[in-house]
Amino acid sequence: MESSTLQTTPTVVHPLWLRLCHWLNALAMLIMVTSGWRIYNASPLFDFQFANALTLGGWLGGALQWHFAGMWLFAVNGLVYLLCNIATGRFRQKYWPLSFGELLRDALAALRGKLAHADLSHYNMVQKAAYLFVIADSLLLVISGLVIWKSVQFSLLRLLLGGYDNARFIHFYAMSAMVGFVVIHLVMVALVPRTLLAMLRGR
Repeated sequence: MESSTLQTTPTVVHPLWLRLCHWLNALAMLIMVTSGWRIYNASPLFDFQFANALTLGGWLGGALQWHFAGMWLFAVNGLVYLLCNIATGRFRQKYWPLSFGELLRDALAALRGKLAHADLSHYNMVQKAAYLFVIADSLLLVISGLVIWKSVQFSLLRLLLGGYDNARFIHFYAMSAMVGFVVIHLVMVALVPRTLLAMLRGR
């Protein structure tokens, strides 16, 4: 009696365009955060500075050039990411609907270390909320960054953010929130290494 082996194609968790956007975004954020810290050191908002070893640019002029380069990569890549998510229907499929009750349940499960990660193609409510937060935070970074960069040209945005000085504080807090997300994200990757493999090879 002949036996046949059923071959199945592994499910694609992350399409190629998404993986490219993810890694380009990681590079852009690394450039912008480290160069931004050097720019911050030139005119600090608070009574501390970042260690020069953690910054990029070497001096204020060099940091600004790196920051502008990262800015364009971050903005263009983010726009491509949003357009691809909307065009493919992935945005609605992955991030909607949201439920506060389910978010609370999943958050409590995460704190107890009991949040399931068996199906990487499915986002739990904590992931949905976190990624939507990152998208909103990224928009806030861009808007506040435009006010800091071209305060006169973007006078309406400057007014909406409460002025130039206020925009600097908003930019700093938005950056801090992004760094906090990255730290948590890296911890989760360490706890569930399959997520890194999926982002590298798509499955």
